[in-house]
Amino acid sequence: MLAINFSPFPNLETERLFLRRVDVKDVNEIIALRSNPETMKYIPRPLVKTIEDALEHIAMMDAKIENNEGINWAITQKGNPKLIGVIGHYRIKPEHYRAEIGYMLLPEFSGKGIISEAVKEVVKYGFKGMQLHSIEAVIDPENNASAKVLEKNGFVKEAHLKENEFFEGRFLDSVIYSLLNK
Repeated sequence: MLAINFSPFPNLETERLFLRRVDVKDVNEIIALRSNPETMKYIPRPLVKTIEDALEHIAMMDAKIENNEGINWAITQKGNPKLIGVIGHYRIKPEHYRAEIGYMLLPEFSGKGIISEAVKEVVKYGFKGMQLHSIEAVIDPENNASAKVLEKNGFVKEAHLKENEFFEGRFLDSVIYSLLNK
């Protein structure tokens, strides 16, 4: 079985980005990300509405890191500590050497290749640092931008699940992409 350990916290770096731990100073950016119906459009989770909600969300991220159950990074641009997005490995299944990757970005930064650059680095960490065998991404079938990012990074569409999630009174489809450590 895979031994996962996020201590010390692994900061990651790309040409343009610095990926660091999310902390309470990011509370306003977390609110901006998770209270915006546009950024949350394809994420079937309740909107963050208050500072308390956002702090709770940050505390939940911290707990997952402490327990080695999941890891989130704040996406920042080099030379500017402001959080512009979040990316991470969720639902880690150590017994299957598999994790799920997820990400979101403030709308004013989209279309600049930032998520793709972050995905590349987080995938590399997943395979080299965490010793994962496979990484999956679960997206809304209408989320074309996310599908493009995944395909650009070598992910392959594996499944289209029909009405497998119930959220706010509706059944939603999911599409699963995956990447094997070759």
